[in-house]
Amino acid sequence: MAMAMEKVKVDTKIKDALDHIRAAGQELHRAISDAAAKRGGAVKADLEAVSNKAKTVADSVKGAISGQNEAAKKHLTEAVTHLEATQKHAAESQKSSGEAFHTSIKKVVADARAAVQKISEAVAAKRSAATKQPKK
Repeated sequence: MAMAMEKVKVDTKIKDALDHIRAAGQELHRAISDAAAKRGGAVKADLEAVSNKAKTVADSVKGAISGQNEAAKKHLTEAVTHLEATQKHAAESQKSSGEAFHTSIKKVVADARAAVQKISEAVAAKRSAATKQPKK
């Protein structure tokens, strides 16, 4: 009985797939911001992990697109574009230095922020569509 109660508590805490994706995107943005605050070699070491995480989040978003309404699909498709740019700029940053490095880092941060925004817009579009559904 206690085990069944625990399971119920866990089940009520499970989030929707888009909420998980949004959390992953926000985590990616935090990791990028943290990496950008570091200097030199420490940043470059973190950029490989950022690039890999951007790919993982993009793959998750791609997997979630098919089950969404049209508005959410549009936002998620745009998020994938930003995540792929994040991945590309993070890889470029690893190979650059000086002003080119700082420019790439700014692009990584901006693309990650835009991706998280688009994912949040998809979550809002999904919730908006859900509230408009007729009750059965």
